[in-house]
Amino acid sequence: MKQFITTIKNIWSIEDLRARIITTLSLLLVYRLGSFVILPGVDSTILAEVNAAKSGGGIMDLINIFAGGAFSRASIFALGIMPYISASIVIQLLGMAIPYFQRLQKEGESGRRKINQITRVLTIGITGFQAPGYIASQITSSPGVVPDSGPLWWFSTVLLLITGTVFVMWVGERITEKGIGNGISLLIMIGIVANLPSAFVFEIGSRFGVGGVGGPIILLVEVAMLLIVIVLSILLVQGTRRIPVQYAKRIVGNKQYGGVRQYIPLKVNAAGVMPIIFAQAIMFVPMTLAGFGDSGASSWIITTFSNPSSFAYNLTFFLMIIAFTYFYTAVTINPNQMADEMKRNGGFIPGIKPGKKTAEFIDDIMSRITLPGSVFLGLVAILPAFAMIAGVNQAFSYFFGGTSLLIMVGVILDTLQQIESHLLMRHYDGLMKSGKIKGRSSTGMGMAG
Repeated sequence: MKQFITTIKNIWSIEDLRARIITTLSLLLVYRLGSFVILPGVDSTILAEVNAAKSGGGIMDLINIFAGGAFSRASIFALGIMPYISASIVIQLLGMAIPYFQRLQKEGESGRRKINQITRVLTIGITGFQAPGYIASQITSSPGVVPDSGPLWWFSTVLLLITGTVFVMWVGERITEKGIGNGISLLIMIGIVANLPSAFVFEIGSRFGVGGVGGPIILLVEVAMLLIVIVLSILLVQGTRRIPVQYAKRIVGNKQYGGVRQYIPLKVNAAGVMPIIFAQAIMFVPMTLAGFGDSGASSWIITTFSNPSSFAYNLTFFLMIIAFTYFYTAVTINPNQMADEMKRNGGFIPGIKPGKKTAEFIDDIMSRITLPGSVFLGLVAILPAFAMIAGVNQAFSYFFGGTSLLIMVGVILDTLQQIESHLLMRHYDGLMKSGKIKGRSSTGMGMAG
């Protein structure tokens, strides 16, 4: 405890770090307050009654978790940062297929600025496309929620939703620039964490309230299992396979360059949470197609894929995550490019010939470590279903695995790594007395680009 208090004092004594933390917390507070500002013309009381009557589950609940409840409240931040994430994913995919974006990625800072500007413009376009669909499906679909939904109200509401998303995007970029951690990832995480207290209180009520089952013993078991899952998720996020690389010696004048051994850290889970997001999106395709049919098979598909705790749903979900993990790892990690860059810089893997043999060696290592990583990622993704089957309420079960838990673990580790870097640069001890936080270089588990 004394070491922890000393660390807090060290953090607060660094003026730059203190200013960054205060800026981050202030901007996060503005974001949370904005998520409670309801769109003009919406009757929040009737909307709350309509949402309470819905069965819940599915992609809408996931989006609502990411938005910190703003999605179901019809807030001005209802679409949140998700359009920006969608735009970032589109730009990443374009960078793999279109030469223009590939050139921008290689142009350094100027290219990065152009890509960011294109991403912002694409975010506005995606938000403008999603906003009418959100209004039609979540607000005006229920009678009485909007007493007067004329053309002027539609236009102003779409404009407000676009403005809200642009403002959230600006807040995320300001946190990244002036605060601590990756702003976009922190906004997602704060939305997820905002649902944790109410979900936990509801779980306590289900154990101790009228008609409660299990009592304190079951609640303690749930908390212990949650801590174990968090530890396993940290291992999944931080797990790496280090490949040694030796650089040849070069003598320039009286100085020697190279001749040192470094390592290429290949992550066990290089795809982050992207396979889960892709799989969840694809899982709604069978339900959409089955909705156009009236046969018994269509009814079975709708019943099965609308139940996140069914065996068929989770088996399909698990297998799709494994497949998407291999796919996303293959398109994001290029062994041939790594081998070529290593060869140009005079580096080689001991015992492996440079060039094609090196690329084959790296590809073989990636194939071997991706299998356990994808299986573990799939197990973490379906853990909420096991929690629901065990009697945990649906809201609290989302924290036992899946996208929510992985994003929280990844963002927290990355933020702590940045704080520790500020401490070590000023010759303070790190956040932990022994060892260092092995954070990730890519924040948000691949979601923030």
